[in-house]
Amino acid sequence: MTTKKLKLADIARLAGVSKSTVSFVLNGHAKKHRINEETVKKVEAIAAANNYSPSIYARALKSKQTYTAGLVIPDLANMGFASIAKRLEVLCRNHGYQLLIASSDDNPEMEKQVIQSLVDRQVDVLFVATSFTSEQYLQQVKQTTPIILFDRVFEDSAFTTIKTDAASATQEVVSKLVEGVDECWYIGGQMDLSPSRDRFIGYQAALLQAGIDFRQEHVLNKDYQPSSGYDLMANVVSSRGCAPKAVFTASYSLLEGVLRYLTEHNMLSDDIQIATFDNYDILDCLPLKIDSVEQDCESIAQALFNAGQSVLEHPSKAPEQLSIPAKIHYRRQVSANKRMLT
Repeated sequence: MTTKKLKLADIARLAGVSKSTVSFVLNGHAKKHRINEETVKKVEAIAAANNYSPSIYARALKSKQTYTAGLVIPDLANMGFASIAKRLEVLCRNHGYQLLIASSDDNPEMEKQVIQSLVDRQVDVLFVATSFTSEQYLQQVKQTTPIILFDRVFEDSAFTTIKTDAASATQEVVSKLVEGVDECWYIGGQMDLSPSRDRFIGYQAALLQAGIDFRQEHVLNKDYQPSSGYDLMANVVSSRGCAPKAVFTASYSLLEGVLRYLTEHNMLSDDIQIATFDNYDILDCLPLKIDSVEQDCESIAQALFNAGQSVLEHPSKAPEQLSIPAKIHYRRQVSANKRMLT
């Protein structure tokens, strides 16, 4: 028994038709070329019986596409980026594309390396959550490979961008957080990244809405590592002399560090009101109720895929800036006896 892969000519011979007829049928152009239904069924049956699949190389040569896409994210372990990657990979696979995923480790030099590697593999389009603070390098890459930016974007960008409406979501969750208190500490990441700026804008807007004075000393920033959350909460306690009344963390990773510090120092209690950006199911299981912002990863992935298709089909189309709403998870029940200013 032979295991030789069937070729187009073999199917044509078995069906008693020309190679072009087989090609038209298998590429979905039978009606266009007025091929009768009996022939279509015969060709499809032979192809299915022999597990025929067209050569990806022949397909690429004919269409001048490789049917691969590149995804560059800062951290493979970040659940938000991982969720987007998982959904985007399914969308690509279902449409005949292979998604190649790379991590920049949130390092601009590493990002250059992984992007160049994907460009060398001739991906048709790049989806990038960048660690760069300017578009300069990406503009160079854009000359040969289309780029869609997501999560981390630039103002007046020359690229199509897709992000979460973090400012509105943060304002909403912090507005609820500060009910009954007269302070709220902010623990965030790098302010030169657009998500950080958007979350901080939402925090400021919530304080203004609640009539709470903004105090710069209540804002602490570092990076998005759990160790930074730990260190920054230590600074809060050192500055205040005790645990804060309310604290907003700009990411789940920072929340991890905050909770670790409070636990180790026996300060974790219902007297502290906490909310965070990012949502994980484990928050539903904690004894301490923490409100959270959940990014719509499925909608982001779908928007990325749609934008990728659009830029390949219409290369000269003007870039778009998309902002996707987030979902708020309210877990805290603020009772009247806790709404005290002292």
